[in-house]
This record gives sequence, C-alpha cells and structure tokens, in this order.
Amino acid sequence: MQSNIQASQDTNKSMNFKVNGINLDEPAIMGILNVTPDSFFDGGEHTNEEAIVQKVNSMEYDGAQIIDIGGYSTRPGATEITEEEELARVLPIVKLIKSNFNDLIISVDTFRSNVAEKCVEAGADMINDISGGGLDHNMFSCVANLKVPYVLMHIQGTPQNMQKNPTYTNVVEEIKSYFEEKINQLNILEINDIILDPGFGFGKTVAHNYELLNNLSVFKSFGLPIMVGISRKSMINKVIDSTPEEALNGTTVLNTIALQLGANILRVHDVKEANETIKLVNKLK
Repeated sequence: MQSNIQASQDTNKSMNFKVNGINLDEPAIMGILNVTPDSFFDGGEHTNEEAIVQKVNSMEYDGAQIIDIGGYSTRPGATEITEEEELARVLPIVKLIKSNFNDLIISVDTFRSNVAEKCVEAGADMINDISGGGLDHNMFSCVANLKVPYVLMHIQGTPQNMQKNPTYTNVVEEIKSYFEEKINQLNILEINDIILDPGFGFGKTVAHNYELLNNLSVFKSFGLPIMVGISRKSMINKVIDSTPEEALNGTTVLNTIALQLGANILRVHDVKEANETIKLVNKLK
C-alpha cells in the first residue's frame, strides 16, 4: 500500500511514494549521492558498494529522508557522457540502495527519459530533472507513464554552456513564467506531484542567485513544494572567497534563509548540519 508525502498546508498537495510517508509541514532533507568522477565537491568518493552503503547509512542516520543519485555531473562545463555510461553508473546503485534501505525515498538526478524509466523499474521513487524536460522532450510523457513525483528545475542553457553569459531582464519573473508554462504542460499529462526547484547556479550569475533566494517565497504561489539546492555552490564561494570544501558554514546560512522563506526540501551534501538547521528554524515558528 502506498503512503503519501504531504506538502505543507498552504500547498494542499500530496505526492505518492512507494515508501513511508514524509510530512512536508516540516522540511525534508535530500542527501546528495554523486556516483561520478568529476562532481564539483565529492566526485570520485563513492566508487564501491561498501563505501556507498556506508555513506547512505550515515545520511539516513543523520536525518535524510530522500537520497538523490546522480551519474552525470552537471557542474558548469561538465563533460558529456553517453546514456549507456550514465545507466552503468546509476542503475546498480539504485538496486543496491533499494535492497539495503527500506524507508528511504530514492531520487534519480537525470534529464534522460530512458535513464528515468529504467531506474524507476529498478526501484527509484522519483525523478529530479535539472532541465525541466528541455534536454529530452520525452521526459514529461515518461514521467506521466511512470506516475512518480517529478522535480521541475529551471536552467538557462545546458551544463556545458550555462555559465558563459546568463542573461535575464527579470530573473524572478522569468523563472515564474517558466514554471507556469511547464506546470501547465505537466498537468495536461495528469502529472500533479511536482516539486519546484529554481535552479541555483544553473545559468545564473551570483546576483541572479541572490535575487532568487531573496524572492523565494514568490514561488509559493504555485501551491507546490519548493526544493533548494545551494549546498557548497559558487554563489557562496564567490562571495566569501572560499572553496567548496570550506563552504559548509555558508551553506548553513543560506539554507536557514531558504527555510525562512518557505523551502520544503533542502538538497545537501551535509545532512547532519541541514537537520540541525531545520530543528533550529522550526523553533522560530
């Protein structure tokens, strides 16, 4: 029997997962599991089954409810890989986590519909698409057939060129219009379990990122959960002159602001610290 992940009361939305429910009246944590050799922070760390199980076990213990598996690095200028290579990296990890962790929601970070389909068949519970269907025009129909929750993210360009010269007249209004159009397309296909992600760092300057964060509550008008992925990104490092390895404190500061402005899911590398942040922010409510 499926149970629901309930969005906060001001959204009136629920998302159906094949695992234990999460109540989004309190924010949830999505722990990042990159199985790539070239991710900007933890590339190459998770290369064998024992290390992966240990990492996931640690994230679950620290408070993660969702594990997001990525096999294609989407850092700026990332090298393209084939669909076959992405599947070879991700599919065994989906099966590994599914067989070892009963209560975790498995998300797959992919923009390819075939990868999404095969991973859900192997036990994944949701799809996290950085391209909002823009890099694979079969993605929306695929998600409709799979009947799984879908993270709709905004990106300008592709991972290879997105940071060359991102330009907006009004970044907040343009992303709001983007969400309106995409949500309508998804709803026509009877996809209603949608999570919005403004896409911090994906085709945005530092100024764009902070304008988006400052106006995050604007996106609450859609009545859908909002996911924020700021963890150790350059929008922190370029301001405080740090490296990704030094950016935990900056991550916590910005996650705190995001929670205060309505974020429902934090996508993070550092689960323990994110969990502590949520507990402290909840005390203010």
